[in-house]
Amino acid sequence: MNSRRLCRLDKVDRVILPAESLRAFFMRSSLAAVVGPTSFVGASLILGMVTVFKIVYNMTRNFTAGSSAAAQGPRHIGDMMAGKPAKRTTVRAPKSQRIPPSRSRQPAAAVIAKRIEEDIVLGRRQPRERLVEQDLGDLFRTHRGDVRLALFELEKKGLVERIPNRGAVVRGLTPKEVREIYAVREELEVMAVGIIPLPVAAVDLERLEELQRRHGEAIAAGDLLTVFYSNLSFHQVVFGLCGNSCLIETIDLLAQKVYGIRSYANAFPDVLDRAHRDHRDMIRALRNSRREELVSLTRRHLQPAPEAYIKDYERRFGKADLRTA
Repeated sequence: MNSRRLCRLDKVDRVILPAESLRAFFMRSSLAAVVGPTSFVGASLILGMVTVFKIVYNMTRNFTAGSSAAAQGPRHIGDMMAGKPAKRTTVRAPKSQRIPPSRSRQPAAAVIAKRIEEDIVLGRRQPRERLVEQDLGDLFRTHRGDVRLALFELEKKGLVERIPNRGAVVRGLTPKEVREIYAVREELEVMAVGIIPLPVAAVDLERLEELQRRHGEAIAAGDLLTVFYSNLSFHQVVFGLCGNSCLIETIDLLAQKVYGIRSYANAFPDVLDRAHRDHRDMIRALRNSRREELVSLTRRHLQPAPEAYIKDYERRFGKADLRTA
C-alpha cells in the first residue's frame, strides 16, 4: 500500500489496511518526524479523522450540487404541465401562441384543449380542418398522449369529431344541424327567462352591468377573445337567474356545440354592436320587470350567428352539400 492509494480515500467507500502496512507507511512519511516513531497509535487516529472528514465533505458537496440543480426549476414550457417529460422539438406551424411559463401546474390536456377551443372560437381553425396529434404535440411541447386526451375532451363538447382513416378534425356543422341546435336553444333560453323571478336583485343587475362594460370595451379594442368570454359570462348570469340547474346545464351544453360558428358573426362590427345593444336592453327589461320584452330580445339575439355561418357554408360548399350532409 503506497501513499497514492492512501490519499484517494474520497473515491472509495472504505479502505482496510493491514497494521504492518500502515506502520510502514507511517515510518516513511514526514508525520513520523513530527510526532515521533513511538506515536504510531496517535498518528493512526489522526489519519482516521482525516478520512472521515473527507468522506463527509464529499457527501455534503454532492448533496449541495444536486439541490442547486433542482432549485433552477423548469427549463421549458413542457415542464410546467403535469404529464410525461416533454420533448425538445421544433414547432412546425403554430396556430395559437405557445403557453407562457406559469407558477401553477395545469394538466397538459386541459391547457391544450383550452387553446384549441379558443382557436376554433376565433376562427383560426376552420370546420373540417385536421388536428394532427404530432403537430399539436410539437406546438405545445408535450407528448401525443396529452394531445389525445385534449382532443377527447373537445370531442365530448361537440367541437371535434374523429373520422375513420383520417383522424380528428374540427367539427363542421351542416346548415341542417345548425338550424336544429338553434331551434332547441331558442326554446330552452326562452323557457329560462320566462321563469326568472322578478324583480331581479340589485346585486345581480350590477354583475350584468359590469360584464356589459367589459364586453363594450373589448369590442372597442378589437379583442375578440374577451368579447367571447364576456358575452358567454353575461348569458350564464342571465340564465342562472332562473334557478333551474338542469335547464341551465342543458343550455350550456348546446351553446358549446356551436362555439365554432361564433366567429362568422363576430367578423362583422355591426353584428357585435347589435349584440352589445341587446345586452343593454336585456338589463333594462330585467330592471323594469318587463318579461315579454326580455323574451323577444332573447329570440332576436340568437339570429345573427347561424345566419352568418349558413351563408358562408353555402358559399364554400354549395347548396348541394346540404342534401347529402
